[in-house]
Amino acid sequence: QVQLVESGGGLVQPGGSLRLSCVASGTIFSFAAMGWYRQAPGKQRELVASITRFGSTKYEDSVKGRFTISRDSAKSTVSLQMNSLKPEETAVYYCNSDPPQQQWWGQGTQVTVSS
Repeated sequence: QVQLVESGGGLVQPGGSLRLSCVASGTIFSFAAMGWYRQAPGKQRELVASITRFGSTKYEDSVKGRFTISRDSAKSTVSLQMNSLKPEETAVYYCNSDPPQQQWWGQGTQVTVSS
């Protein structure tokens, strides 16, 4: 049974920073590429960043240079450091494998960027 639990969201002013964390239970972490996704109101969920088990990363164009994804295999944790946040990045942020598994979606963590 795989469970992904996200945390770290909150309210932040434009230009601020947040660090999201996702703890993965089960055995997926050792072999899966992991990703952070977000879904804004009225929009489809999109992949923001992902990282392979070897540490290779990829980012959605709009977050390059501002977001950093990392993983700690010993702790089965994948994190997303988000800097210079923009109001349009208000969304629920989720972690999942890349590509995602439908049955692994968790509750996500709300990020609100507003003054």
